[in-house]
Amino acid sequence: MNGRRRRLLLAAIDPMLEPEEQVEVATIVNLSSVSVRRTAAFAAASAIVSGGMAAIPVPTPMYLAMTDRRFFVFRANPTFARPEEHLMTIPRAGLVRSEIKERLLNSSFVVSSPDNEQGLKIIFPLVGRKDRNAIAAAVPPRRLTAPDAGGKRVT
Repeated sequence: MNGRRRRLLLAAIDPMLEPEEQVEVATIVNLSSVSVRRTAAFAAASAIVSGGMAAIPVPTPMYLAMTDRRFFVFRANPTFARPEEHLMTIPRAGLVRSEIKERLLNSSFVVSSPDNEQGLKIIFPLVGRKDRNAIAAAVPPRRLTAPDAGGKRVT
């Protein structure tokens, strides 16, 4: 993200920060809400109906800022370099993420609460790998329960 966009995003976040809260990452990403089961079923159904071509929901470009305590999401104005509307604030405590999916032009992972099937898919452009790595390092990976592990959690 260029300096002007970053300054405008930080200015929008500043009144919302708690005392001693520090912004760690400010970036532009694409976001979409996902349900793990629904997304898999949708992809399979669309592949069958379309003769093998899968339809993928189009994500929306957003400004994402991560502090040491929370995530802030703002709608990105495509014409002007400023955040348009504050959409949500998500506490970082207790969040987990899926594995990083690498693609040719972008990468992504899903951030969610461990007890909730709904998640937020964060898609980073190729130039946002540094920001992706910082956010991935701050949010621990989801731990899966293996059926043969007697219900114990494994990584």
